[in-house]
Amino acid sequence: MPSDFRPSAAVSRSAHFEACVLPHLDAAYNLARWLARDDADAQDVVQEAMLRAFRYFESFHGGEARVWLLAIVRNTFYSLRAKSASDDAHETFDDDAHVVIDEQPSPEARALLAVDVDALQTALAHLPHPLREAIVLRELEECSYKEIAAITGQKIGTVMSRLARARERLRSELSTTFTEARRHDVR
Repeated sequence: MPSDFRPSAAVSRSAHFEACVLPHLDAAYNLARWLARDDADAQDVVQEAMLRAFRYFESFHGGEARVWLLAIVRNTFYSLRAKSASDDAHETFDDDAHVVIDEQPSPEARALLAVDVDALQTALAHLPHPLREAIVLRELEECSYKEIAAITGQKIGTVMSRLARARERLRSELSTTFTEARRHDVR
């Protein structure tokens, strides 16, 4: 083999892609799972997103690969969803009309202390897509507000508003769940 042997550009590109993107595959699946609400659909979304990410990897010029990949997963989900039947549970919100000031401990903090995991997952599943994606990105994927804004293409104020609404809905649903459980609790 000649001493000036270099791997092909395709092999180098593939190795660079694997090093940058594959470590974030679990985060991609987690976001897809919460958006799609179904394991098989989430796998389809992630598979399509990874193909898109690989196809357009040349457009990635460094920076945060995780944020770049999660944006692709999100966009892939919504583009695949647009091709299928519309979602009746989709709600639109006027961010200016629904400003919520959140001074209480977050539902996630309360969940760690006292919430049944199934109740929390059920409450998350009942959130509309925009609220669910915001709370999943913030609390489960630990993205900053700035990262969520980059992933979703929204303004930081919109991200903050959606998080506040998502937390309020979780708080409301979880407190209702616990009230019902206490009512039926036999001691």
